[in-house]
Amino acid sequence: MHITKKNSEIEREKRMKKKLIIGLVAIMTILLAACTEADTVSHNLSKAADSFEVQRRVVFLNGITDKYLLTIEGLCSIADEGNQLEVTCKVGEEEYKKHFLGLSDNVSYFVEQTDAAYTDPFHYRVVFRPESIVPDIDLQTSK
Repeated sequence: MHITKKNSEIEREKRMKKKLIIGLVAIMTILLAACTEADTVSHNLSKAADSFEVQRRVVFLNGITDKYLLTIEGLCSIADEGNQLEVTCKVGEEEYKKHFLGLSDNVSYFVEQTDAAYTDPFHYRVVFRPESIVPDIDLQTSK
């Protein structure tokens, strides 16, 4: 009798695990189906821009005077940090410039992608930077 009870408990646990797995698969299917082609392409374009692969024009505009304050063009990545916009641009091989502009109620910006960029809507893109994972090590060997 004791062995039968253990077997029934094991069977019940197996059924519960099966239900849990089916539930998780259903949730994942719903979440993945919610991603549209446009979402994937937008994500991939943002990754490409953050990797300095997309030509952009960033324009800062005074909303009161309707005058441009500053225009930045090139292979630029942007980060909106609330009250300031940080624009980092690649200006040469391993050369970068970073610009900051404070945003206020009368200063706004817009970003234009100036060139078309290829991105695959069926390929999700993740970029790993080995230099941020592995520390910079100088190797010295004896002769």
